[in-house]
Amino acid sequence: MTNAPHISVQNLNVQIGNNLILKDVNINIPDKKVTSIIGPSGCGKTTLLKTFNRLLDNTADVKISGKVLVDGENIYDPGAEVTHIRKKMGLLSQRPFPLPMSIYDNIAYGPRIHGTTKRKDLDQLVEHYLRATGLWDEVKDRLHSSATRLSIGQQQRLCLARGLAVEPEIILGDESTSALDPVSTQKIEELFLELKEKYTIVLVTHILRQARRVSDYIIFVYMGRIIEFGPTEEVLLNPQEELTREYVKGFIS
Repeated sequence: MTNAPHISVQNLNVQIGNNLILKDVNINIPDKKVTSIIGPSGCGKTTLLKTFNRLLDNTADVKISGKVLVDGENIYDPGAEVTHIRKKMGLLSQRPFPLPMSIYDNIAYGPRIHGTTKRKDLDQLVEHYLRATGLWDEVKDRLHSSATRLSIGQQQRLCLARGLAVEPEIILGDESTSALDPVSTQKIEELFLELKEKYTIVLVTHILRQARRVSDYIIFVYMGRIIEFGPTEEVLLNPQEELTREYVKGFIS
């Protein structure tokens, strides 16, 4: 791996109630690459993703040990400032959740919270991030109409634009195309490939074809443990571990 890690996970264990979800996870996720987390349902993929921006903090009975370093800072250090950590992360969920306001205000929402108030500055930001997600030409004449009137594919790109508008360093995607039609899925995938020039991208996906299309690296998780990690073509076409081979061939689902 030529890139220095942007996220470094060290001896991470996550227990929710009596269930140990992640077990002694160690992984270095490279900067400005797309890394996909794959594995069967219930193996801990989404839990691992949520540890990267402390989204598990609101989960009852959760116990987390180990370290998650982002830019060298342990985000689970008792003195870590959670708002500052989450600002570094843009999260794209399984289904889009546009805010109940206009298209314009969805994009402007984050910058306003972080102190951008001049209309001219907000106008430039809104246009910039709508262009970055390929939405500008589709919505420029209805910026002040409700975001909920957009198609589900447009809503997902709007949510991506909203996340980018707070200038994160990392984009997290949790099966973020699973609710979309094939055309919208292709647009989101193309965006990920463009955006990795500026951002570190970590995706959870259950679709191996998608992982192969968009990923530079693959993490294979099974029963809470990382079984294999490496460049996409190596993991999917020439896996080193028997469990990985069985999963890639479809024997484990």
